[in-house]
Amino acid sequence: MHSPITVRPYTVRDYDDLLLIQKESFPPPFPEELWWQKNHIEAHTATFPEGAMIAYVGDDPAGSATALITHFDGSPHTWDEVADDGFIRNSHTSDGDTLYGIDVCVRPAYRGFGVAKALYDARKELVISLGLKRYVAGCRIPDFHKAEPDLSAEDYVNDVQAGKRTDQVLTFMLKQGLHVKQIIPDYLDDGESRNYGVIVAWENRNLR
Repeated sequence: MHSPITVRPYTVRDYDDLLLIQKESFPPPFPEELWWQKNHIEAHTATFPEGAMIAYVGDDPAGSATALITHFDGSPHTWDEVADDGFIRNSHTSDGDTLYGIDVCVRPAYRGFGVAKALYDARKELVISLGLKRYVAGCRIPDFHKAEPDLSAEDYVNDVQAGKRTDQVLTFMLKQGLHVKQIIPDYLDDGESRNYGVIVAWENRNLR
């Protein structure tokens, strides 16, 4: 029986725990300069503290997630553009209609405990409490690089949605009740995903 999972807003005082989560979630050869730095955490908590979340299993830091609010119209974009290079200060707008998740990470030792699900549930609750239309995220498709070289991203995503293929990230997103909205080439520098991002969404059905 696992210890209970708790999710709360993170603060700058949580930086050591957040860095531990980043280091274990994205080990080498992932470039360490891409881990959240303290100035990123300061920007997240100053700009939109409700969207900055850390999850614990018992007393152990297990996962984290960061989000911002934006106006979502389906226009093509990159992760750097929507995330303001990870700082969110220039991309977050409090009068937007969409919660946009820019990262989720879980320490390997705590995967399978329900940590990511707890973070996604917390995001859905935030969408409802703020009266937003939806939650969206740019989903990696890290198993795409294993597929046939001539397979299109559209066909790969369709196969994952149909259950013909499994993708370690997109399959999980679909299980959380999110659906595919669009596929964006050159979304981020990610060889495993062949640089594609899949925009997935969860619509707020509580709006009247």
